[in-house]
Amino acid sequence: MFIASSIDGYIARESGEIDWLFTDQDYGYTEFIADVDTLIMGNKTYQQVLGFDEYPYSSQEVFVLSKTLQGQAENNATFVNGDWQNFMTNLRQSSGGVIWLVGGAQTIKFFLKHGLIDEMILSIHPIILGNGIPLITKDSSLETKLELKDVKTYNSGLVQVTYDIKRKVN
Repeated sequence: MFIASSIDGYIARESGEIDWLFTDQDYGYTEFIADVDTLIMGNKTYQQVLGFDEYPYSSQEVFVLSKTLQGQAENNATFVNGDWQNFMTNLRQSSGGVIWLVGGAQTIKFFLKHGLIDEMILSIHPIILGNGIPLITKDSSLETKLELKDVKTYNSGLVQVTYDIKRKVN
């Protein structure tokens, strides 16, 4: 998982807007995306990506988890409806590069709940939104141990923290 949040833990405004994210630097994205061959995201995130000036994932395979849509979509994307856990188990066992969980909140919750995240790279922007879509939905079943792997600081005030996901707490 490679994602940005506000200091108070929101990944977007309530409206889904991410206008507060700054893109004045690369923040390690180019190095990260070079190893990624498969992206996973929820349908809301995919719809938001379609609104970008240019579709950024044309060279990767993209799977969009949806409760209602299934099959091929535009832009190299495939909608997956149904048994997401089995789908992810099969995908993780296939050969290939890094699988990137892009977001959003409901997809992150599912992945955490089922132990499907190995590494979390969190870019914390120096802003307090006060409200919005939380990175982690409140749910005691999501308790998960993390092991700090790396911390990078930038002049912009952004802090990027990398964690390995150790194990799910029972």
